[in-house]
Amino acid sequence: MIKFLDLKKINKVHQAEIKTAVNQTINSGWYLNGKGTKSFEHDLSRYIGVKHVIACGNGLDALRIILRGYIELGVLSEGDEVIVPANTYIASILAITDNKLTPIFIEPSEDTYNIDCNLIEENISEKTRAIMLVHLYGKIIWQDDIKVIAKKHNLKIIEDNAQAIGAEINNVKSGNLGDAAGFSFYPGKNLGAMGDAGAITTNDDNLAEVVRTLGNYGSKIKYKNQFKGFNSRMDEIQAVILSIKIKYLNKDNQKRREIAHFFCQNITNTYIELPSKSPKLNSEKDHVWHLFVIRTKNRGALQQHLRGLGIESLIHYPIPAHKQECYKEYNPLTYPLTEQIQNEILSLPINPILDQEEMNRIVDGVNTFCPE
Repeated sequence: MIKFLDLKKINKVHQAEIKTAVNQTINSGWYLNGKGTKSFEHDLSRYIGVKHVIACGNGLDALRIILRGYIELGVLSEGDEVIVPANTYIASILAITDNKLTPIFIEPSEDTYNIDCNLIEENISEKTRAIMLVHLYGKIIWQDDIKVIAKKHNLKIIEDNAQAIGAEINNVKSGNLGDAAGFSFYPGKNLGAMGDAGAITTNDDNLAEVVRTLGNYGSKIKYKNQFKGFNSRMDEIQAVILSIKIKYLNKDNQKRREIAHFFCQNITNTYIELPSKSPKLNSEKDHVWHLFVIRTKNRGALQQHLRGLGIESLIHYPIPAHKQECYKEYNPLTYPLTEQIQNEILSLPINPILDQEEMNRIVDGVNTFCPE
């Protein structure tokens, strides 16, 4: 079986370094807010090119705390609107509603699956205070118009950078394009921990101070609580693991680009819609291919066909946030393109440890599919 993601094999590549670092951390007797976390924050700050990095517990917390930070600074208040893509993972929406803010769903572009930038301004109201850009599947969503629109309407730009670490456009990395960004280091990400972990990036001194305080129970001084905060801290073991793996991130992302290029050049099945056919795919820096997502009107049959050939595939994501049971208030809303995409997409295996034989099997598996 070609697993969709074999984390054991992925982490085995760095096993010796990881074991040494973890053992040193265990022997240090210091497991939170120590040298390991500070070192990783420094490493990520240099990598992204951003002034402040604040480590936290996970990617959802990163987004929640950014929004809460803006509330504490008086930039946002209850009931304000945040523009967000309709086809994002539910974490983006949870971060908004957890802060008693209102998501304004925007349809994606059919070309990129990212938010359709042409629809942003027409959905801005007097209550809109922020735009949440989700770099979905690993591809940066960015146009200079976004910054112009944000400045014109006095909006904050928040990046959900859970899937696109290492991507860049005009020599600026994702996570340093807007006012603040949330990162996830969930084990399956391009830069994955061995447990939950996340981070916030920003060049805003005031926001950085507030979000760091919020993540530590709202306290800068022990037992003195400035805010009603969270307990959201990256532990030292995850930090030292991430400091090792970030050294190899560019190499791993390039391997993902090469695999994506191979798939796009060799998958020729007319029943399948590919994410791109660009001949420059393997050198494009704006995409790090966290996911390789194809489309077909016969998804169930294709997934079953691949499974029969020993190829695992996944659906990201089968139910849009506005149709989830927990968001009954949004269930009557209809976003036709989002709903169509979510019914047709299928993610093929893509990761730095795929070998040529496995890549060939995946291509052959997709090419031999016939729904009739």
